[in-house]
Amino acid sequence: MDRRGQRGGWADFQTHSFGSPSAELAPFVEHYWAVRWDLRGQEPFRQLLPPHVNVHLSYVGSSPGAVRGPARRFSHRALSDVGEVFGVAFRPGAFRPFLDGPVSSLAGRSVAAAAIFGRDGAPTPDAVESLLLAREPVLTAAATSARDAVELIASEPALTRVEALAARLDVGVRSLQRLFAEHVGLGPKWCIRRYRLAEVTSRLESGADVDWAALAAELGYADQAHLSRDFTAILGEPPSRYALRYPSGSPTRG
Repeated sequence: MDRRGQRGGWADFQTHSFGSPSAELAPFVEHYWAVRWDLRGQEPFRQLLPPHVNVHLSYVGSSPGAVRGPARRFSHRALSDVGEVFGVAFRPGAFRPFLDGPVSSLAGRSVAAAAIFGRDGAPTPDAVESLLLAREPVLTAAATSARDAVELIASEPALTRVEALAARLDVGVRSLQRLFAEHVGLGPKWCIRRYRLAEVTSRLESGADVDWAALAAELGYADQAHLSRDFTAILGEPPSRYALRYPSGSPTRG
């Protein structure tokens, strides 16, 4: 691991900021975000990008916008010199009103913003709001159900099985899978896994001691080894290495 990525060292050359959407777009947009970096005189930095359930619209510098669908696993981006990215994180399940087709068609892909919106915007909140509102999006009952289902997964760490989620929502498993394909882009099983692993990164970020066997059982894994393998496959590094990314992190078995 690049030492600049350890113990929060990225903050020496990167800044992250966030903003809220207008009331009209709040049902669809989770937040705006921006990343700026200054690596003048330094080697390029290989940035680890964890996968997210959200669809993102992003602008790298003055380049045309691109829409990235939800991804199943990590990726990397090389940062060099001076640069910035402005982006929009859509609420999981709430991008379908902007798309002429199921969100699963975007899974693991990036497409030009103009191909979806008919034109491109600019890397500012005002320009993006204009671009999105021009589509006159309507949050349908199905989109609302998908959004609420993901929010339920995110808010309840004890929810670890698709069957349990379907029962909570009073729908069949097949119906739930179709709902997620149409509105979220990835299946409910993967979404549950991703949010349960987010619980792991939250524990690592806190710097607290982790009882790995107990945590694995709590999150629905057969044992610590299965948890570690899943974490590595989706986030790119085992928990012991990932912990080093946080200021309070320390080497940990896992």
